[in-house]
Amino acid sequence: MTIKKEKRYALLLAANDSDYVKKVYGGYFNVFVKAFANEGDKWELFRVIEGEFPEADELENYEGFVVSGSPHDAYGDEDWILQLCFLLQTLFAMQKNVLGICFGHQVLCRALGGKVAKSSSGWDIGVRKVTLTKDFYSYGFSDEFDEIPPTLSIIECHQDEVWEVPMGAKVVAHSEKTEVEMFTFGDHILGIQGHPEYSKDILDNLIDRLLSNNSIESGFAEEAKLQLLKAEPDRQYLENICRQFLKGGWSRL
Repeated sequence: MTIKKEKRYALLLAANDSDYVKKVYGGYFNVFVKAFANEGDKWELFRVIEGEFPEADELENYEGFVVSGSPHDAYGDEDWILQLCFLLQTLFAMQKNVLGICFGHQVLCRALGGKVAKSSSGWDIGVRKVTLTKDFYSYGFSDEFDEIPPTLSIIECHQDEVWEVPMGAKVVAHSEKTEVEMFTFGDHILGIQGHPEYSKDILDNLIDRLLSNNSIESGFAEEAKLQLLKAEPDRQYLENICRQFLKGGWSRL
């Protein structure tokens, strides 16, 4: 009798849980697991924002890693951000599957030699359509991915962005506002600027928090909330893409 080996994944959480997410979902860890986990997976949480990292001798035992969003700048020099960059460089050298979301997308790019900075056009908050490039379709998927449309709607909440991808990386999605919405680097690195794991209520609460701490103006917040009511993100496609990538299901055609 063959015993199926349990697949382990690590969430590198770069943000503190908001009161809303703790109350409704039990924390961001549960949000990510619900969005990206397959049945039978084992997920572990490392609060990198608090200096909590996986042990070096344990890295080989993980199938994949996810780097979350964060209110911090990916180009910052806080100790934990620099330590995270070193970890990502190590995982890249080990050819581990690493998925970066928002801040995670940006810090992954930075760690591997790209350039990240403030967006010249300001905040992007709401549901935005991104266009997939031909390079995206150069990856093979299982049958459930046969008909991925050329544009996908995704929840966005960022004021920083990738300006240049690392040498050798490929931009696989862009939007009218952001040139690098998704990038890949070989078969083991995927960065996504938007939030495939977010539901609309999470963003709605985040808009309220950004307004309350004067990060955004009231008119901008009202417009973002109105747009959020009218638009729907393509969460099923986006979550499936992330799951497929993390379990090592991508292969060059």
